[in-house]
Amino acid sequence: MTNTNKHKYPRKRKKNTTSTLTGVGLILFGIAFFLWLLGSGGKTSLPAAEELSIVPAEVNFPAPQLALESINGDTQSLADYQGSIVLVNNWATWCPPCKAEMPILKQYHDTHSAEGFTVIAVEAGDAKDAVTEFADSLGLTFPIWLDPESASINAIRNGSLPNSYVIDRTGTVRYAWTGEVTMTMLEKYITPLIADHN
Repeated sequence: MTNTNKHKYPRKRKKNTTSTLTGVGLILFGIAFFLWLLGSGGKTSLPAAEELSIVPAEVNFPAPQLALESINGDTQSLADYQGSIVLVNNWATWCPPCKAEMPILKQYHDTHSAEGFTVIAVEAGDAKDAVTEFADSLGLTFPIWLDPESASINAIRNGSLPNSYVIDRTGTVRYAWTGEVTMTMLEKYITPLIADHN
């Protein structure tokens, strides 16, 4: 009669040995990772959110002929801002990334407005009262236009929100992008444009 047990136990011991080595390896890895964290002060090398900024497209075309009503009730046009650096931001109150980037746009605008720079936030179709309430809640100081017919979005053929474009002092669109801005991106691309034309 064949003894079927004589090869059974070595295989079991091999499996146990492999499991033990795997467990020891994981423990050693955990210890090494913990020591590395202690040595780095708990800081990892993962990119910060600001380092994940989008890259705007460099473009060169005339600014659209755009005139809209502001939340103050008067009609304003891009031509009124000839000679300034203008960041036109298309947004909506129902758009989470649009709302998230507003404090950054406010901070950047307030920092550079004395240098001939302004943000114009063009709201895509919400009620005036809702837009005004949102602007007041953040203390926004730059112009906010109402665009119930999506004229601004249609002018640049970009229906994704938020989207922005930057007009230089000669009335030429120099940068355009889709997505939420970061301060890093603004400082890297827009600040030199402001300085170069001062």
